Amino acid sequence: MIFVVGGALASATADAVVRPATTTLDLIDPALRTLDVAAGPRFAEQRRLRQQLAPGAAVVTGAGDLTAEFVVHAVLGMSAETVTPDAVSNAVAAALWQCTQWHITTLACPAVGVPALTTAESADVILPIIREHMRNADHPTTVLVILSDPQDQETFTARLGQG
Repeated sequence: MIFVVGGALASATADAVVRPATTTLDLIDPALRTLDVAAGPRFAEQRRLRQQLAPGAAVVTGAGDLTAEFVVHAVLGMSAETVTPDAVSNAVAAALWQCTQWHITTLACPAVGVPALTTAESADVILPIIREHMRNADHPTTVLVILSDPQDQETFTARLGQG
C-alpha cells in the first residue's frame, strides 16, 4: 500500500527512509537538512564513500540516530541543477530494488526530485514506479510518502487516486 502522510521524514516510523542525494551522497534537497541533523554525526560516517556513484543508483547505509534502521540514498545527480526525470525514475527504481534485497517492509520517502521537479512532476514520475514495483515484489509492502506541506500532500493524494 502507498500512503501520503503529513510530517517530517526524520521522524517517520519505517524500516528505512529514502534520502535524495548527489553522486557523493551529499544532500540534494536543502529542505531535507533536518533529516541529516536528526541522524547525527554517526550518520555522516556511515555514508562516507570511496568513489562517486552514478546518477540513478541507490545505496543503503545505516541511519545514524534516526528511528529508521536504514537510509536508502537515491542518487539523483551531481547537484540539484543536474537532476532529470529519468535520473529520478532510475534512482527510485534502484531504491525499491534495494528494499527487496534488504527485506525492507516499510519505506518512507519524500517527493523525490524536488526542488528540480515540482511536487506534481515528482508524483507523476515516482508513483507509477512504486506501484509497478509493489505489484511484482515482496518488499516493501508499505510506502509512506511523507510531506510536510498540506498542498504537497493534496497534490500527491490526487495523483495517487488517479492510478
